[in-house]
Amino acid sequence: MKKACLVLFFAFAGKLLFAQNVATINGNPISSKEFLWVYKKNHAGQDKLDYKDLTAYLELYVNFKLKVAEARALGLDTVEDYKQEIAGYEEALKTQKKVLVDSQEYAYIMNEYREGVLMFNVCEQKIWGKAQEDSEQLKTYFASNEKKYEGKAFDEVRGQVVGDYQQQLETNWINSLRTKYKIKINQAELKKLAK
Repeated sequence: MKKACLVLFFAFAGKLLFAQNVATINGNPISSKEFLWVYKKNHAGQDKLDYKDLTAYLELYVNFKLKVAEARALGLDTVEDYKQEIAGYEEALKTQKKVLVDSQEYAYIMNEYREGVLMFNVCEQKIWGKAQEDSEQLKTYFASNEKKYEGKAFDEVRGQVVGDYQQQLETNWINSLRTKYKIKINQAELKKLAK
């Protein structure tokens, strides 16, 4: 009986905790508060929270979090240069004294910076560097999509080809990350935020 009560308690507690999150990625929650903070920061002046807009933004945010999860899986958060950059930013943030160190906003700012740097580093490795350095793959991509470039020579449209190729690399990578990591979206919480 005692065991059954504990199982029920943890099941209920798990549902209650999930209700406070807009999503989880491999069991790591994206809290409603964190999501709203990021959303409002990037949608300044927009008072009404529209469900459709929140849903679209959550898709982008999940993609961001997937890249961060992959950066961590690759150990990019353990690299000494990364650690020094984060420490330098934190010191600068403390020096400015615009945000209280023990506030929730400070925690969100630091987390955003940590994850932003990880996302940048992993994108450099997986997308941007590949597209810039692999001339053969670029030419292969160009040849496969020649119609798109209206008969222009590769050298004339190289910049556009690089951008398009990067977009394809990112799309393919995101699709593979969405297969690799388990994602749960809490639609009920998202609808609650839109009210």
